[in-house]
Amino acid sequence: MDDTTPVTPAAPVGGLPTQEQILESLKVVKDPEIPVNVVDLGLIYGVDIDANGVVDITMTLTSVGCPVQDLIRADAEMAVGRLDGVTDVSVEFVWTPPWGPDKMTEDGKRQMRMFGFNV
Repeated sequence: MDDTTPVTPAAPVGGLPTQEQILESLKVVKDPEIPVNVVDLGLIYGVDIDANGVVDITMTLTSVGCPVQDLIRADAEMAVGRLDGVTDVSVEFVWTPPWGPDKMTEDGKRQMRMFGFNV
């Protein structure tokens, strides 16, 4: 191999996680101000996994300028980064479409009602 040959990272050993496994791992991530995980809140807009184990997560928050944005990003990266086959995690926050209670799962709405929220 000479210096001009591109180096392709090796595929992760043990296979790649599924989208369902990634979403399940994200259920440990919570907004400290809301007692429901980011998946059931409906904050996860997309998950992409490439062949090299790089996971890109597109998500939103309940409000622009959320003071715990960096904490939620770090928690999400850590939760997904623990999965077998994941080599890197990137979280991108988007604001379109805006989040609303209609994006919550039924389980998320039930949890919110248990804590006294009217959803």
